[in-house]
Amino acid sequence: MAVNTTWVFAEAFDGKPLSGTLELLTKARQLGGSVEAFYAGDDADAIAPELGKYGATKVYSTGGLGDALLGAPVAAAMAAQIEAGNRPDVVLFAMTYDGRDVAGRLSVKIDRPVLTNGLDIAVDGDDVTVGTAIFGGNTLVTTAFKSEPPFLAIFRPKSFAPEEGGGATAEVVTVDVPDTGASGAARVLDRHVEERSGPKLDEAAVVVSGGRGLGDAEKFAMIEELAKLLKGAPGASRAIVDAGWVPYAYQVGQTGKTVKPTVYIACGISGATQHMVGMKGAKNIIAINKDKDAPIFSIADLGVVGDVHKVVPKLIEALKARG
Repeated sequence: MAVNTTWVFAEAFDGKPLSGTLELLTKARQLGGSVEAFYAGDDADAIAPELGKYGATKVYSTGGLGDALLGAPVAAAMAAQIEAGNRPDVVLFAMTYDGRDVAGRLSVKIDRPVLTNGLDIAVDGDDVTVGTAIFGGNTLVTTAFKSEPPFLAIFRPKSFAPEEGGGATAEVVTVDVPDTGASGAARVLDRHVEERSGPKLDEAAVVVSGGRGLGDAEKFAMIEELAKLLKGAPGASRAIVDAGWVPYAYQVGQTGKTVKPTVYIACGISGATQHMVGMKGAKNIIAINKDKDAPIFSIADLGVVGDVHKVVPKLIEALKARG
């Protein structure tokens, strides 16, 4: 089938579209047809130029929703447009809290299935298909929609590379939000922004991660020091997050963040499948582990078989010597 119109649920923070939104707009352009964004916020006019650069020709805006959770009002606004005849062929969501909330509620409202955890989407003859990794990333499956459009799909971060398409500022169209009743009663009482220094983990060009091989929580300080020297971000395996050494926000892997940096340095990480799913897309992978048979070496571009307590301090020393 031909895809004539694709909607992307757009999200922004501090006046800038999230990376996941730009990734989806880029992929939507490749599907063909027109690309339109659906956005909840009072700054639609401010982000319309950026959304336009990545392919959106139109931005449907609900306007500011105050302290309401986005799921109910945005899904209701989308459903109202679809029921009124403004129906896209495909609706794409990033795998964020709000993205999953809106997608789930829209799925129920318009009685359409939603495919989650996607890594790719394509038009294959008469079908629209979504690629998904299962069994810890060891197997890739392709699922075709067999319902009537619109097709709803949610995608993991870093599934697509964001690329500008040279488009003009997207037209902003204000849409009504129907009464959501009790489902729209939930309110956001407060927001907590994670404290950090340096780049965000999922946006850093260099990521230095530590695992159980560090021995104890105090040794994670050298991971943070190395990351700082390289102007990168520290990360962690699930094992040390579960052990309480570092916050969940540091976790890289299937149940944590997906990263695709230019350089990924794994220190004392054996390479469990669920961890490698979240970082194997890095351009260059460096592994430091004293076990020469550690699975992490199977995907490493450079492997150092050695004690992380000796190798990392030497690396830090060398970097400091270079100034």
